[in-house]
Amino acid sequence: QVQLQESGPGLVKPSQTLSLTCTVSGGSITTKYHYWNWIRQSPGKGLEWMGAIDYSGDTYYGTSVKRRTSISRDTSKNQFTLQLNPVTPEDTGVYYCARAEGPGYTRRSDYDYWGQGTQVTVSS
Repeated sequence: QVQLQESGPGLVKPSQTLSLTCTVSGGSITTKYHYWNWIRQSPGKGLEWMGAIDYSGDTYYGTSVKRRTSISRDTSKNQFTLQLNPVTPEDTGVYYCARAEGPGYTRRSDYDYWGQGTQVTVSS
C-alpha cells in the first residue's frame, strides 16, 4: 500500500518561500511510470494542479504558478518537495501530494494515492 504524507509549515508570511515535502512509503518515486504531483485547494475553489515530478526526475508545472514554483526530489529519502516563492495570501489553502500516471489532472479520480493534505495559511 502506497502512502503519502505532506509536511511543512502551517503558517507562512507574505513574500516568503513555502516549502512542503511529501514522503512516500510503500513504493519508490523512481518506479516507472508514476508522476508525483502537488495539488492545492483554496477556500471556495476547486482543485488546482500545481506541478509534478516524474519517475525519471523530469518536472512539469501549472501555468498559473509556473514562475513561482519549483519541484525537486530526494530519491535516497523517497521524498519530493514543492517550493513556492514568493507567496501571497491567495496561496492559502490545503496542499496535497498525490500519485498519478501523468501530470496535470484536476479530478480526484485521476489519482490513485493521496496524502491527507496540509493546511497552509499565508498571513502576516
